[in-house]
Amino acid sequence: MDAGEIVRLMNEEERATLHAVESAEGAIAQTAERAAAAFRRGGRVVYVGAGTSGRIATMDAAEMPPTFGVEPGSFVVVIAGGSDAGVKAVEDAEDDPGTSVEALNALGLNRDDVLIGLAASGTTPFVVAAVRHARQKGVWTCGIANNARTPLLEEADLGVFLDTGPEVLTGSTRLKAGTAQKLVLNRISTAAMVLNGKVVENLMVDVKAKNDKLRTRCARIVGDLTGASVAEARETLEENGWSIRAALERLNRPTY
Repeated sequence: MDAGEIVRLMNEEERATLHAVESAEGAIAQTAERAAAAFRRGGRVVYVGAGTSGRIATMDAAEMPPTFGVEPGSFVVVIAGGSDAGVKAVEDAEDDPGTSVEALNALGLNRDDVLIGLAASGTTPFVVAAVRHARQKGVWTCGIANNARTPLLEEADLGVFLDTGPEVLTGSTRLKAGTAQKLVLNRISTAAMVLNGKVVENLMVDVKAKNDKLRTRCARIVGDLTGASVAEARETLEENGWSIRAALERLNRPTY
């Protein structure tokens, strides 16, 4: 195949990814509701994964504080091989079920939390052991896998099966399986935050203004919600520590 044919084939195959996510809408929504409830009661959403799945979970969790203004510990990732595995492959770590249990115990996992385990195969010992251990502690669990009738789906309180089918490169789950997992986590974490009032209309009112780009975004959000000019929005934000909610209150557009 030439490059054009490869890209075309992959585009055709990726259609199965969105279909798989659409087919699991009900289970994804249930998981989002559980995550939202955990956040409301002060619990955490704990992702567990290995390899590609762990790196996808790491990416989703890292985006939560700047996007929704939550504390960094609200979304936690337990990844096989430890934090180094977020940026480089530590392939043998996924075969050790004991290390995930140790990591969860070190986190002080409790019934206020929810745990979401991800593994394309549905058999990864590190992830399956984590889900089993969490359930034994009375923690609600979700298992997300791309193979049907696998231990991860059976061990969890709720299984999310993503039927993405064989990969273009056999066994390369960073492709369709990984894309589907990322789409699912996007939906779970976003819906959980919307249900907790982190969004007004379709705007992120708790975004942290950590750089010029984000300060400009904050001013645009305040302007969109109040009709204030950019200059007035920036001035009000500066006077209120770049808190969008405080600026909206000052400009007579309260949030709840």
